[in-house]
Amino acid sequence: MIPGRALHYVLKIGDRAKNINFFKNILGMKVLRHEEFTEGCDAQCNGPYDNRWSKTMIGFGAESDFFVVELTYNYGVKLYELGNDFGGMTIRDGEILSRAKNLNYEIAKDDGRDFLTSPDGYRFYIESSETSHEDKVSKVTLHCTNLKESLDYWNGLLDMKILSEDANSATLSYGEKQASLELKEISDPLNRAKAYGRIAFAVPASVQPVIDEKIQAKKGSILTPLISLDTPGKATVQVIILADPDGHEICFVNEEGFSELSKVDPDSDQALEKYINKDPFQS
Repeated sequence: MIPGRALHYVLKIGDRAKNINFFKNILGMKVLRHEEFTEGCDAQCNGPYDNRWSKTMIGFGAESDFFVVELTYNYGVKLYELGNDFGGMTIRDGEILSRAKNLNYEIAKDDGRDFLTSPDGYRFYIESSETSHEDKVSKVTLHCTNLKESLDYWNGLLDMKILSEDANSATLSYGEKQASLELKEISDPLNRAKAYGRIAFAVPASVQPVIDEKIQAKKGSILTPLISLDTPGKATVQVIILADPDGHEICFVNEEGFSELSKVDPDSDQALEKYINKDPFQS
């Protein structure tokens, strides 16, 4: 079995100031760390762009215990075409809707569920029900075109446990007290467009080669073979990037390196504000 831990989902953003306002003042998240890079990532963490970019980790608590969001910003790119691959993120916190109303932020409905749309068009479903988990992020929803094939991959190959299942959707997880993954089948062709994201999990370094072997044996897609990634002034991590049957990107990072890299940086909020203010591409 793969001993995985859900870490974060990557969203590409076009305006850092607007997004930080949404994630901090509407959703109530905190900036955990901010990193600037002068050139593209070898594992395409910022997408297929070879330019200056930044990464901002934001969430309800430290990455060691909470599922967070990675906001990826490519300098000079103000808008990304949205596809239908990302179904949304579900958050359990009734105070979010109150804040949204007080700040005149639009609250929409989808089949009876309240949701907010981020400045770049990503949906965040808000539930007022109480949760026994400290983490308020309960699940990430990804759309798929064939639920059976997706379950064969995520459950059969990547060892995620199926928590619930019906004719058109299934919820999976690597363990209790962590955000789950919901796979929801759609009838339209899947379009990842330009705004496609990536979901990340941590595993022991000894497990990464095992994942590599399993994927190769099944002739699955490996977008980036096991590689070391450096972050200026911080820990180096090893990652392997996969793609499921619908092309959803999956990152498995070594727990040992990531635990060191992901420590909360108390100066990150101030650093982010500095780079936003000096950004020549932002209005």
